[in-house]
Amino acid sequence: MSDIAAFFDLDRTIIRVNSAILWAKHERKRGFISRRQLARSLMWSALYHLSLVDMERAYEEAVSHYRGSCPLEMDRLTRDWFYREVVPHTRPGALEAIAWHRAQGHPLVLLTSASSFEAEVAMEHWGFDAWIANEFPVQDGKIAGSFVSPLVYGDGKVHHATRYAQAHGVSLERSYFYSDSYSDRPMLEAVGEPRVVAPDPRLRRFAARRAWPVLQWDTDAV
Repeated sequence: MSDIAAFFDLDRTIIRVNSAILWAKHERKRGFISRRQLARSLMWSALYHLSLVDMERAYEEAVSHYRGSCPLEMDRLTRDWFYREVVPHTRPGALEAIAWHRAQGHPLVLLTSASSFEAEVAMEHWGFDAWIANEFPVQDGKIAGSFVSPLVYGDGKVHHATRYAQAHGVSLERSYFYSDSYSDRPMLEAVGEPRVVAPDPRLRRFAARRAWPVLQWDTDAV
């Protein structure tokens, strides 16, 4: 297996939208969260991409709503929602990039701040080799309402990617990472082949200073 891996962000990278917003709207429709909670979720999602929100606090509040939930039921709900509401937003260029790296023999790793439930089905659907995402401990067969630290966000992505690299003989200095968000700047700086996809304004400016490749992925390939 190659020591060059291809790490991919999910939201606004492989897909055009933020799946957290889609999930929050889905949860509101089924009456699991209130209108106020939906509004807070939308605000956090907007600030997330600019690194302007305390993500640990946001995650703590979000995950607490699922305390006592059945993991199998959460998996079922996530899978139904994913195929109905997430897959249609896939960027064509993302599929081309995934196929190109697969042809090179590069391990494909989904590196996302999304839930492990979403990451698992995304990995299966797009043919990734592994996922790194936020995991939620289970106690007595129920979701405990907490998450595994450090959060897969910002520097936390580098932490978890480094552990993956060490365990699988991967060189981050030779690997790729695709992302749209300034919040992923630490991970983009950690790899030798950063790729910026339809970036937010702050990341676009930073990428220009670093001369990083900028892709749109609705038309571009690798």
